Amino acid sequence: MTSEENDRLVLYSYWRSSAAYRVRIALNLKGLDFEQVPVHLVRDGGEQHDDTFRSVNPQGLVPVLLHRSHILSQSMAICEYLEERFPRYALLPRDPADRARTRSLALQVGCEIHPLNNLRVQKYLQQQYGESANAPGWMSHWINQGFGAIEQQLDDHDLALDSHEDIRPGLFECFLVPQVYNAERFATDLSAYPRIRQIVSRCRELPAFIEAAPENQPDAESI
Repeated sequence: MTSEENDRLVLYSYWRSSAAYRVRIALNLKGLDFEQVPVHLVRDGGEQHDDTFRSVNPQGLVPVLLHRSHILSQSMAICEYLEERFPRYALLPRDPADRARTRSLALQVGCEIHPLNNLRVQKYLQQQYGESANAPGWMSHWINQGFGAIEQQLDDHDLALDSHEDIRPGLFECFLVPQVYNAERFATDLSAYPRIRQIVSRCRELPAFIEAAPENQPDAESI
């Protein structure tokens, strides 16, 4: 194996997976080239259940990042790996307290909102309760719970993303933008979150976020 092949980054992804979306943004912000291997989470019961993919990630979840001899799963762990391995664009601030705050905001999305809205939960609700499950209502409830708390924690410094200052989105924005995409999919009213909407609107103007968007992925489907 050549040095170039050994160093290449391979991302197992699904165009609509918000967790994979986070990692695509992080890779793009750091200016890293990567190869995508699509894993369709719906077709034929879900390719994530195939033995071939389970040999890569026994959890049967995307994203998975391959780099050198490493097989990395879980979007936060992957983003932290990229931050430590490729420091040329910082996803986290230097100050320890600021780093902890950024991680906290990202984890509120990744650990408190998203797990209650992911595809496995949706399928379980439908299997258990059929049409009465009201999956969109369930999704919106937990998104509103999480976004309400996050909105209160944002301050004017965060909104510098929407000013004429240098724009430096980081780990939190990698998590926030995909979650807003999910909220919009389920027609969640975001009018109560002006700070979140301002940050996301500005991020969506940046090439790293445009290129990572679900509709711009090689496996994207017209819906």
